[in-house]
Amino acid sequence: MKTILVPIDFTENADRALAAAKLLAHKDTTTLLILHAYQPHIPDMTVPSGAGMLPVSPELETSFRKRLNEIVSTTQNQGFKAEGVWALGGIHPAVFEAIEQRTPDLVVLGRTGTGGFLDWLFGSSATTIGLDAPCPVLIVPPQANPKKFGEIVYATQLEYDENHVLRQAFPLFKRLGARVTFLKVDSRTQPNIQEDQQFMDQMKKEFPITDDDIVVRDAESVVQGIEEYCDEIQADLLVMSARHRSFIEAYITNPSVTKKMIIDTHIPLLVYHLDK
Repeated sequence: MKTILVPIDFTENADRALAAAKLLAHKDTTTLLILHAYQPHIPDMTVPSGAGMLPVSPELETSFRKRLNEIVSTTQNQGFKAEGVWALGGIHPAVFEAIEQRTPDLVVLGRTGTGGFLDWLFGSSATTIGLDAPCPVLIVPPQANPKKFGEIVYATQLEYDENHVLRQAFPLFKRLGARVTFLKVDSRTQPNIQEDQQFMDQMKKEFPITDDDIVVRDAESVVQGIEEYCDEIQADLLVMSARHRSFIEAYITNPSVTKKMIIDTHIPLLVYHLDK
């Protein structure tokens, strides 16, 4: 892994994201791109739309630049390769511009909030970046305090060929020295269209996966089953894959399990993309 992009906003959530990125980085070969997206105007929600843009003082911008430089310097002093990235505007466009320009291998960002219907319907920044970024994304929830990634759960629906995702993930699993469990949750709320065994056989044929590494559980919902199993084995990291969905499929007929987990998970979630 040569480059990891870490958006920060100087909050505890950003601190947790940077801590997670350091666990995944190799000090000799990985560059941590630490990005802050600075918005020069803050909307005042107490006044009518269009009239509530309050300018931020130059002193505040200088302060934020100084804080970014201090974080980069501290990271370098810890032995990591690190660069600061200063951007203007919202976090979403800033992240995607940085991805286009620097082509990182991974984005690591902290998730704020506790979810809810509006988050589920419209998506937070973490949700949008997690599902739409052209590279893998690690979302670190506010409940997490990453110190190691030794126990990993790879949650799969066994509905699509995921071997190209596993080709990306297995080198990381190996470098972390982690134990990996492949979890399939059967639920009445999630259709089981394809035969599971064919995808299990495909994975075992190419990767060092045994029957003991694969766990199948029944649960009221897939999300509930994943969360309960992760809690049961005290998983440090959850890995899932996402695929592009139409609007009707994504929001009405078959909402994405990955999207639900981005919003709900209380352990770090690494998202790969099936169709990218």
